[in-house]
Amino acid sequence: MPDIVIAFFALGLLAGLIKSDLKVPKATYETLTILLMLTLGLKGGMALHGETHTLQISELIAIIALGFIIPLTLYPILRKVIRLEQKEAISIAAHYGSVSAGTFAVVLAMVDYSGLPLRPETTLYLVLLELPAIIIMLWLHRHLEAKNNPQLATASHGSVLHEALTSRGVVLLCGGVVIGWLYGTEGMAPLTPILMGGFKTLLALFLLEMGISTAKVCFPLPYKQWRLLAFAAVAPFVLAWVGIGLGFMLDLPSGSILVLAGLSASASYIAAPAAIKAAIPDANIGLAMLASLGITFPVNVLIGLPLYQIWIEKLALN
Repeated sequence: MPDIVIAFFALGLLAGLIKSDLKVPKATYETLTILLMLTLGLKGGMALHGETHTLQISELIAIIALGFIIPLTLYPILRKVIRLEQKEAISIAAHYGSVSAGTFAVVLAMVDYSGLPLRPETTLYLVLLELPAIIIMLWLHRHLEAKNNPQLATASHGSVLHEALTSRGVVLLCGGVVIGWLYGTEGMAPLTPILMGGFKTLLALFLLEMGISTAKVCFPLPYKQWRLLAFAAVAPFVLAWVGIGLGFMLDLPSGSILVLAGLSASASYIAAPAAIKAAIPDANIGLAMLASLGITFPVNVLIGLPLYQIWIEKLALN
């Protein structure tokens, strides 16, 4: 049986499809998002407490590089094969180069459920992969706009970094990592029963809302965007192999490889939409959400992650 949290996503999806009046209040969803991202950061920091001497800098640099390579590779494909306009291709590439906090939470739960070995720094992957794609694609947008309009050539690129680094998700994740790292398991003991003990409950309720939201953005399907829909369904399986390949190249344990595969295959629907909407107001965020949340997220959660685990286990035996 898959992890129990997956059932809550399926329940939310079913509720949305049958047009039930079930909904998670917006304020509750916002609170769940904050608590989930903060808890993920704290879990990562606690895992690193007393273990920083074992950090492999070359490994972290390779993870960061992946965050730049994926969107820059996807952009020409989205332009020439999927036939999107420039701003839409930049937006989608940023979403798919960045990563999904929800997918990260699910794959961590899977790793824990399966008892797979995990390096302490694995919990940093979410932070390391979330920012590069947003930064590089916003920079590319500014660069291309400046080429088309020389008057924009002197526009400051500092705001790009500011937009990416000060987003809610980044502040919570990075802040949580620092707090967890400083205080460790003993220092975090007063909060552990609520945040760590309730992590799966938070994730289950979050996925319930994600299921409802997925149904809303997916139905009825805009069939005229069939190329993008096909991309969103196929891309996770291709990108997962990028993560798997890098994981084996870095000689990571199977749990860390599964996390890296899941993140590589995912697409952002929290950090990237906020950053793109602020920097490219005329980009169609609904189109990006359709692809990332409507197609890629359920494909990963319901089909992809269990399949990636099978692939990794078979490769590890060879």
